[in-house]
Amino acid sequence: MDPAPAATRSATPPAGDLRARRLFGRRAAAASDLAASPFRADRDRIVSSPFFARLGGVTQVISPGGSGLLVHNRLTHSLKVAQVGRAVAERLTADERHRALLDELGGCDPDVVEAAALAHDLGHPPFGHLGERVLDRVARHRLGLPDGFEGNAQSYRIVTSTEIRGEAAVGLDLTAAVRAAMLKYPWTRRTYPQPHPSLLRPAPRGAAVAPDDPAVGSVKFGAYTTEAADLRQARAPFAGVIEPWQQTVEASIMDTADDIAYAIHDVEDFHRVGVLQQGPVAGELVTWQRSAAELRELTDAEVAASAHRPGRSIERLRRQLHRKDSWIASDEAFAAAVEHVRQELVDGLLMVPFDGSIEAEESISTFSARWTRRLVGAIGVTADPPVRSGHVLLATAQWHEVQVLKFVHHRFVLARPDLALHQRGQADLLATLVDALHAWVTDPDEQGRLPRRLHDLVELAEAELAATVGSDTPPGAGGIPGGGLIGIPGAPARGRVDGLVAAAQGRAIIDYVASLTDGQAVALLGALTGRSGQLWTDAFVL
Repeated sequence: MDPAPAATRSATPPAGDLRARRLFGRRAAAASDLAASPFRADRDRIVSSPFFARLGGVTQVISPGGSGLLVHNRLTHSLKVAQVGRAVAERLTADERHRALLDELGGCDPDVVEAAALAHDLGHPPFGHLGERVLDRVARHRLGLPDGFEGNAQSYRIVTSTEIRGEAAVGLDLTAAVRAAMLKYPWTRRTYPQPHPSLLRPAPRGAAVAPDDPAVGSVKFGAYTTEAADLRQARAPFAGVIEPWQQTVEASIMDTADDIAYAIHDVEDFHRVGVLQQGPVAGELVTWQRSAAELRELTDAEVAASAHRPGRSIERLRRQLHRKDSWIASDEAFAAAVEHVRQELVDGLLMVPFDGSIEAEESISTFSARWTRRLVGAIGVTADPPVRSGHVLLATAQWHEVQVLKFVHHRFVLARPDLALHQRGQADLLATLVDALHAWVTDPDEQGRLPRRLHDLVELAEAELAATVGSDTPPGAGGIPGGGLIGIPGAPARGRVDGLVAAAQGRAIIDYVASLTDGQAVALLGALTGRSGQLWTDAFVL
């Protein structure tokens, strides 16, 4: 294989480069590091982590153990994001039109992008996004953790804290550039930076608060309060170069690659499984094309009331794009995207049902490769992006095409009653598992028999919470970052200690559950509820 062009080849950064600064400088090099480039070493640290290996057992959309067919899991998804992200980074850095701007914006290294892409889903809990929502709810409402749970923040917590490496729990000790590139949402839930991005109009993508509960803070965020200092250090090399709430260039590439991989491989998966049928997809797209003018005359309420009728759902998407992303939404580009997806998907891939043949696999491979090349080739860099976009973004036509592809997945897969039935059971399982572990952790007669990993996580959380008392705490929330009794003037000392312990126990339980695979979560609950008669098992690690 020919060596990479000089413009795309990563080089060891100069001494003193803040981008290469590690969180724990005293341990700048680990005994297991084999690569000379610190960013390549980061990539190696991530792929050798057990948190990375467990992603093979974590849901992307369908649980790996429940589909019966080969579908993407979080591990294969992460590998594809890394593949796409690196291709984008190499293409942009090799283009003289972009090179100077990339340097001005803080730099772009393909190794950094690849490492961040491989790490971006480390924190995804059992059952994917469903598990994320469940753990956030139980963390806030049952365990009293105002920071709740967020998959991106959990990924950042893993690489900076809970992953064990060496003699202490200090995370993977990654460089600042890679940690910053992991931050799709470079803010905490409510307090950092100030003014908080949720107050911007419009707010950056993900920063807006939930309309039904604005006090909770941003819907998406990149770090818990306990990791706020680590976030600041990661972002320090980019201070004064990009806004505090903006993604780094490398984070922007990773985020765009994530969107591309997600949009394409979910279509692959559900064509293989037989869920994505030509008839319903064709009915939705073609009906909208034929009736677009009439549909635009309907009120939002009328469209919502008849959402089950063909054409209505994609009309809702068109209106949603104008509301949320008026900076790029275009009716002309939207119509062109619907037509392109119809030709490629309805009249192309879905024309012949998947039968497992070589011909069927070649059809999927050709479809995926063609779309990936089209989207990667449509990515550019801008010096002054809109608030809801990063510095690296898709061209208008391809941005709309991605939205339509993702719509097909949401409308014809995620909205299915059979998937909803399955997910409701998974949601109950996770909530029950958290309750069962909480009862165990808080049982005074069982402290000596707790799983060692869970015991260690409680101690780690206690130390972290004690160290961050009073920092990044919103008014009226108490002294435990994000809330609690610690540090409240006049509060009894015993009450303050009890508040810290309770918060540490809650965070440890969430860390523990989030580190399980789908199968481990099922097996652990079976044991805790007495439904499993097997004493010694490798289904989960105690």
